[in-house]
Amino acid sequence: MQIVMDSKMVVVTAWSYGLAGVLAAFLTLYLASGWRTGRRSRAMFVAVALSALWAMLVLAFVLTQESVFLAGSLLADALRFGGWTWFLLVLVKPEEGEGGRSPQRVRWLAALAVLLTVAGCGAQTLVIFGIDFLIPAQRLALLMSLGMSVFGLVLIEHLFRTVSHDFRWSIKPLCLGLGGPFLFDLYLYSDALLFNRIDTDAFSVRGFAYALGLPLVALSAIRSHDWKRRLVMSQRAAVQSATLVIVGAYLLFIASAGYYVRFFGGEWGRAVQLALLFTALLILVALTFSGSMRARLRVLVGKHFFSYRYDYREEWLRFTQTLSAQGGFSAMGQQVVRGLGDMVESPGGALWLKDPSGRFFAQAACWNMPVLPATEDEGTSLCRFLLDSGWVINLEEYRSLPRRYDGLILPAWLVDVPDAWLVVPLTTGNELIAFVVLATARTRIDVNWEVNDLLKTAARQAGAFLGQMQASEALLEVRKFDSFNRMSAFVVHDLKNIIAQLSLMLKNAERHRDNPEFQKDMLMTVEHSVERMRQLMMQLRQGATPLDGPRGIDLSDVMRRIQTAKSGQGREVEVNIEERLVARGHEDRIERVIGHLVQNALEATEGGGRVWVRLARQGNHALIEVGDSGHGMSPQFVRERLFKPFQTTKPTGMGIGAYESFQYVHELGGKVSVDSTVDVGTRVDLLLPLFDTGPGMKTVASPKESE
Repeated sequence: MQIVMDSKMVVVTAWSYGLAGVLAAFLTLYLASGWRTGRRSRAMFVAVALSALWAMLVLAFVLTQESVFLAGSLLADALRFGGWTWFLLVLVKPEEGEGGRSPQRVRWLAALAVLLTVAGCGAQTLVIFGIDFLIPAQRLALLMSLGMSVFGLVLIEHLFRTVSHDFRWSIKPLCLGLGGPFLFDLYLYSDALLFNRIDTDAFSVRGFAYALGLPLVALSAIRSHDWKRRLVMSQRAAVQSATLVIVGAYLLFIASAGYYVRFFGGEWGRAVQLALLFTALLILVALTFSGSMRARLRVLVGKHFFSYRYDYREEWLRFTQTLSAQGGFSAMGQQVVRGLGDMVESPGGALWLKDPSGRFFAQAACWNMPVLPATEDEGTSLCRFLLDSGWVINLEEYRSLPRRYDGLILPAWLVDVPDAWLVVPLTTGNELIAFVVLATARTRIDVNWEVNDLLKTAARQAGAFLGQMQASEALLEVRKFDSFNRMSAFVVHDLKNIIAQLSLMLKNAERHRDNPEFQKDMLMTVEHSVERMRQLMMQLRQGATPLDGPRGIDLSDVMRRIQTAKSGQGREVEVNIEERLVARGHEDRIERVIGHLVQNALEATEGGGRVWVRLARQGNHALIEVGDSGHGMSPQFVRERLFKPFQTTKPTGMGIGAYESFQYVHELGGKVSVDSTVDVGTRVDLLLPLFDTGPGMKTVASPKESE
């Protein structure tokens, strides 16, 4: 194939390759000062020098049209490719001071690079001497050049994926500077193979493509100096690189087959070629999205290119991410099954979880496996074997060599599970809390010591995960019961006070039943008791916290009602209201808190004594002082026991009232302080935040005002 250019294109081509040659020569001089400092610097120096030689030879041929320059440029092009592939392979291979040995896959890539370079030089030699064998020499040279371009792109992708993140900032310009020209060559040679001619325009600007990439290569050289860095040998990167190599080889094969079909197909050649290309691309897409093919490739790469099958960091991060996904308990069980299945290419499985009673295991989650109603008792052979040995049961091995499993008897339901493959125990401590049945893998996997160790380690983490989730659910349930029990204790305490009031009223009725004033007080007390019990029933239905929010409460009305109620019971309470104040809260609960403190004061002075209540302003708070001259409390009791539940000094007390009062006052943003001395008396100060009585604010009116 000849390259025919007019005078204008000759000028463009000369400038294109001349610019590439000058830039490559300057970069060669820059690298010449450090070419002895390291293997990577030497490799880059050789690659850039060969690029400069190639560009100058093409420039000389364009200007002189001498065949000797054409022959030299063809050989220099193949050698230039060899220089760049050598440099990329040197970057992939660790330096002597970095530890480790050259991975096997690097050796295979190096062997393939040498083969392509030698084949490329040989094909160009055949073109120079005009020697044709089975196919024309020019066609063979184009095919080799296309293969070298694809291989160069594969090496760049492999380098970028295996390099550490810290080094990528310096390697990115290199990948762009070399990847662009390799992509340009891929287009140039693909077009030439398909149309049996070289695109003159593309060939003319090829030098510009290389000239644009050289500054990026120089930037990487400035950043990296001797190109020292540490590689991250990732199996994922190896699989992706292997995939690209396979796809590239497949496309080259299809391109060659398409050429021969078109060349020997006569009139039907082009139609058959298009049908072949479409079929090949469809097969390629189907294989790319095939889970079983990806699984086989991962197993192949892990088996032949790595000393260990698994990239443990990658596996652990993926497994942890799978477990940490949000969802209910059933979804969490499914995540455990999926996480274990992904490690061994299993497409499905199911989880059998121990019942809360601890007597049997039942299916709690499944993933691509049918739901089974079967249960397994804790004392069966399967459960005892999983707990005692901790082994992963390989059902295929069990069927062929049952003696390895020390008398294990599998349940009938497990034998009948379709595609059942592995049984993985999930333990926490010395307890078997679950086991997972995994389906047969997408591809053949040798369940060796490495697979067993990985599954057992992951199963222990999954067992701890499920155990913690069960404990969290149990704790949440206990908290709900605790909240209900606390509310019930408050209700019982209020009922006790109501019963005490009614009992005292019945006791006084024997003496004052004919007194109209007593009858009036009795009716008020009964009405108040009925209303209070109705509120308690509503509280049991709604929960511990009232549905309506805090409102303005007239504290003076509350204190007068308490005084009237106690007076009806035959006890006197001194009330001193210095100022009418409105506090924020719930009327019934505030009245219950103050009433409880007054009742405690009355009980402390049953033998005679003084009980008083004072209302005053203290800054932005209402001060409610409840005092008595009774038997008092010790400082230790006040400090350590007074505001804790079920702590009391009274023989018939429950120890709930003070705790409820303390909790509610703090909910409102108030404070409680106690000053008590044994045999002297007690004073309790409540500080409640005042309510803003501006426009639109509601206050609770007293019953008398409502009337």
